[in-house]
Amino acid sequence: MTGELDGNGFADASKSADGSGKTREPVVHDGMTQEELIGAYQKLLQERQKTHRVVEKALTKYRVEKSLKPYQAELIALQNFLEETHQRMIILFEGRDAAGKGGTIRRVTRYMNEKHYRVVALGKPTEEQRTQWYFQRYVEQFPTGGEIVLFDRSWYNRAMVEPVFGFCTEREYNNFMRGVVGFEKDLVRQGTILVKLYFSVTKDEQQRRFERRQSDDLRQWKLSEVDLQAQEHWDDFTDKKYLMLRKTHTNNAPWTIIRSNDKFRARLNAMKVILNLVPYPRRDPSLDFVPDDKVVISGARELEIMEAQRLRSGKFIG
Repeated sequence: MTGELDGNGFADASKSADGSGKTREPVVHDGMTQEELIGAYQKLLQERQKTHRVVEKALTKYRVEKSLKPYQAELIALQNFLEETHQRMIILFEGRDAAGKGGTIRRVTRYMNEKHYRVVALGKPTEEQRTQWYFQRYVEQFPTGGEIVLFDRSWYNRAMVEPVFGFCTEREYNNFMRGVVGFEKDLVRQGTILVKLYFSVTKDEQQRRFERRQSDDLRQWKLSEVDLQAQEHWDDFTDKKYLMLRKTHTNNAPWTIIRSNDKFRARLNAMKVILNLVPYPRRDPSLDFVPDDKVVISGARELEIMEAQRLRSGKFIG
């Protein structure tokens, strides 16, 4: 025998080969003891596993982004059709903080002609704007013929964010809720294609995304003071969401709900919704344009789901 084996299958260098019990110096390989070699090997395994996870994540992201490209090509065809027919299109991206609105907008517009679309994300109104008709600063951003305007939050700030955080009076909120349906009806009647998307994320997923933003130096800019209070006001937002859908989901301007816990599926299905609302000549009719009914839900159906939640648990869930 050359010596007893330790728990890693190596000969135990601390015991003599002749069984005399006398200790001897640890075996050294290239300047490293046996224990150091084992440690280095274990560290190498951990780094290899970490590298494998990073590579797998990158490959998955690549495959996901690649699978969106046929639909992004269709969005270019849609854009060309609007330009040729001089039609106007407005897409509203609404939903809670960290629901995936911005990421979807970036995928929708990634390959579009920049001359014929604009992304609008208005900040808080100035003192002068607060004295104007509420819709005025949004109307100033409306598209001309052949143009698409995508609102990253819109006039519906007054239906949810502003009343929850006290940024508007009750009278201002009530005036908005009474007037917005007629405003949108007139907008659509005059030929504007209006798409209203509400991105719906669960409370746990929102919290997970907030925590990621806090710990990631490249994402911290996304986290605002209002975001940090979103979880605390979850139920308040849910109540306002219900009232918004109940009063502003109409035949002229319906809401479409996008379940957005899975960002990829949310982005893909939002594209399908947009493409299906315009009768443009499709580039590839063999593509699957049917939205996933587990991701895309009508505003009317969402109201039914929320009302059932309230009957079962005594309150809306989300």
